[in-house]
Amino acid sequence: MALSGIQIFKLMPKKNCGECGVPTCLAFAMNLAAGKAELDLCPYVSDDAKEKLASASAPPIRTVQIGVGDAAVKAGGETVLFRHEKTFNNPTALGCLIATSEADKAVDGKLKAFKELRYERVGLTLKPELIAVKDSGDPARFAKIAKKASDAGAAVILMSDNLDAMKAALGQVGKAKPLLYAATAANLDAMAALAKEFDCPITVKADKVGDVARLSSKLVEQGFKDIVLDTGSRELAPLLRDNVMIRRLALENLYRPLGFPTIIFPCEMADTPTDEALVAGTFISKYGGIAILSDLRGELVFPLLLQRLNIFTDPQRPMTTEQGIYPIGNPTESSPVLITSNFSLTYFIVSGEVEASRVPSWLLVLNTDGLSVLTAWAAGKFVADLIAPFVKKSGIEEKTKTRKLVIPGAAAIISGDLEEELSGWEVAIGPREGAHIPAYLRQNYVA
Repeated sequence: MALSGIQIFKLMPKKNCGECGVPTCLAFAMNLAAGKAELDLCPYVSDDAKEKLASASAPPIRTVQIGVGDAAVKAGGETVLFRHEKTFNNPTALGCLIATSEADKAVDGKLKAFKELRYERVGLTLKPELIAVKDSGDPARFAKIAKKASDAGAAVILMSDNLDAMKAALGQVGKAKPLLYAATAANLDAMAALAKEFDCPITVKADKVGDVARLSSKLVEQGFKDIVLDTGSRELAPLLRDNVMIRRLALENLYRPLGFPTIIFPCEMADTPTDEALVAGTFISKYGGIAILSDLRGELVFPLLLQRLNIFTDPQRPMTTEQGIYPIGNPTESSPVLITSNFSLTYFIVSGEVEASRVPSWLLVLNTDGLSVLTAWAAGKFVADLIAPFVKKSGIEEKTKTRKLVIPGAAAIISGDLEEELSGWEVAIGPREGAHIPAYLRQNYVA
């Protein structure tokens, strides 16, 4: 039976050391209860507490990390069937397949696309994370391409049935903790030995969900924790059924042999890049932990990244933009200075209208915990005594000689207080509606 956060907290060491990644034992206990953390993260928990908490605190679906450092990507860690119930935690990791049979030009093209496909949105960098390298019978080339992929900043999946080829590749990228693909009934012990030697996550593959569960159980008995599941299906409807079954059994029945993320291969399920993207989109929505495409094309990857962002954004928290200074249109020291809140929709509307005005400007974004301007003002988060220190500390005074701050018309009520708090600055009241910003800027700041 699952324990509450308070029940778990009573068994914690109460050191509040922060070594688990959160500042207090209470916060850590709450994460354990929610399935967002694992007991192993606490170095001081007693053996007695471990015994009592081991089964109660383990997340129903384990978080598996592939890669290290900046290239690390996490899959799994989910605690709900539907996003509106709480939130989804680890976005479906996207990558592409490189076979050793491909020509050098094709390999280099995929690696180049992997490095270049980067999109900035709401303060986040959206990008693919993985490269799956598939052995086609040349162990030396397999190891060489794996090294190239790792050097390109990718988390690597090594795909081979040849143990010698796998050893050669691990000799090059083993320290980067690639995902080994795949342990089957025929090679389970040998592949597990390699995974254990290099401390890498491992995939189990079979033709049925039940067979996958049996293989994962054998690995768990050997002490493995980082496992990825592949049910072997390469048809849309059966694979969708398998993924839903795995998620339900793991979450609703706490069936541990299936409490791991799944890997999907749209590259093996469709004949065209567009169809691959449709398959990938299906499993971004329905429980795919990893999805591998045959290639990375911006026109297809970008929509998938946006879909992923929307689905894996916490519905209980508004999307926000990072606080700071945003130059729009190469502003100079005489360009106007505007300010708004960090609610992403507000930022995109305001920045878009400023850009449309063709008046180079500085846009200050204040952290209002994701609230829009009027809501933030009502909550005391877009007020003079918070805006003034931010303006002074932001560094905007070093970038411009302008000492006039344009505030949203909806917050006109704070203008008097803000002029008192912000000595040396004049406060101008801008439009109430974003659509009126271009006309306002052209009228007031174009000679």
